[in-house]
Amino acid sequence: MPKLTTLKPRVALVGNRLATMQPGSWRTDKSTSAQRGYGYKWQQARLGYLRSHPLCCYCEREGRVAAATVVDHKVAHRGDMNLFWDKANWQPLCKPCHDSIKQREEAQSI
Repeated sequence: MPKLTTLKPRVALVGNRLATMQPGSWRTDKSTSAQRGYGYKWQQARLGYLRSHPLCCYCEREGRVAAATVVDHKVAHRGDMNLFWDKANWQPLCKPCHDSIKQREEAQSI
């Protein structure tokens, strides 16, 4: 019987750790979500926004109806608190759309 070969690693190592973020990313400072602006004040604003915008705007575009559970920033704020709190920059998304379509769009724009 032939010997099994080992697959090559697909994730680059940084020192002795796996690389999890792009170098130079604004999130590499190890700050908590509350320190990045996602604390109690954000949770309350998020709930209010979802009450008035209950449906995922990406699903609506496709003719589907799905409850929005995520308030997404249309333009990534990258730590800019003025852009973070600009409600014109918010959009309601369901988790699947946020975690797939939106992430793909952001990866293409980098």
